[in-house]
Amino acid sequence: MMNINVNTERNPKVISEKWIAKSKKKKSRISEKLAYIGIYLAAILTICALVSIIGYVLLNGLKYIDLEFFTQEPSSMGRQGGIYSIIIGTIYLTAVAIAIATPIGVAAAIYLTEYAKETKFVKLIRFGTETLAGIPSIIFGLFGFVFFVIFLGFRWSILSGGLTLAMMILPTLVRTTEESIKTVPQAYREGSFALGATKLQTIMKVVLPSSISGILTGLILGIGRAIGETAAVMLTAGSSLGVPKTLMDPARTMAVHTYILASEGLSKEKTFATATVLILLVLFINFMANMTANRYMKKTKVEA
Repeated sequence: MMNINVNTERNPKVISEKWIAKSKKKKSRISEKLAYIGIYLAAILTICALVSIIGYVLLNGLKYIDLEFFTQEPSSMGRQGGIYSIIIGTIYLTAVAIAIATPIGVAAAIYLTEYAKETKFVKLIRFGTETLAGIPSIIFGLFGFVFFVIFLGFRWSILSGGLTLAMMILPTLVRTTEESIKTVPQAYREGSFALGATKLQTIMKVVLPSSISGILTGLILGIGRAIGETAAVMLTAGSSLGVPKTLMDPARTMAVHTYILASEGLSKEKTFATATVLILLVLFINFMANMTANRYMKKTKVEA
């Protein structure tokens, strides 16, 4: 037996097969290392780009921000004063857009995942949602201007801008909510049904709480797009510098204000200061949303 084993180990065919297997392992390890290095470098480049952009804006804008910048209204076309009315207009417009898009988007996602079957009509809805997400913002702005501002007679107002922004963020909200609901294990639903819950109760008490993080992610993306939009807002909400008092009043957002100041060269200092506030606001919204999602997920795990 020992001679047979020795001869087998010394067999050239066996030796070549072992050598080929070792070389394949080495190649796979090298490819894995190269892939890891590529991913690592891509992550570093992304972080560097983000830090450089945000850092450049903050360095040029923080020195011009004080309490008066937040409490005073702009004057001389934005060359002087603060951005009090700009902040109010941004909050109003974003709140209207989110208030309109959230229930519609979540309800549509629930229908597509929990009730609808894979029919041609459902496929058409998904295709339309994906197509709507890829339409340029200027097209939304032109549609909102023609339909809401002129045809319905809403004029340049927060309502016109909010409805237009709601249409823009609706596809993102539907897709993120739908994918989040799909990640909920089927065992959760079966367990709820076994305890005597109805389908609606299962969705409200089990499915939606388990997918809250994905829903909040969609909301964050929607808020970020609503706050940073310019073309669609200018065509529907206008660019008035006054404080809006009703939904039918025009308003100017911080993104529009930054664009006007920069494009017309009115004030470099006010441009960077407004852009800094805009960045800090988006970072704050993301931070608070992530904290809320994490706390809600921990709460649901403890209750489960």
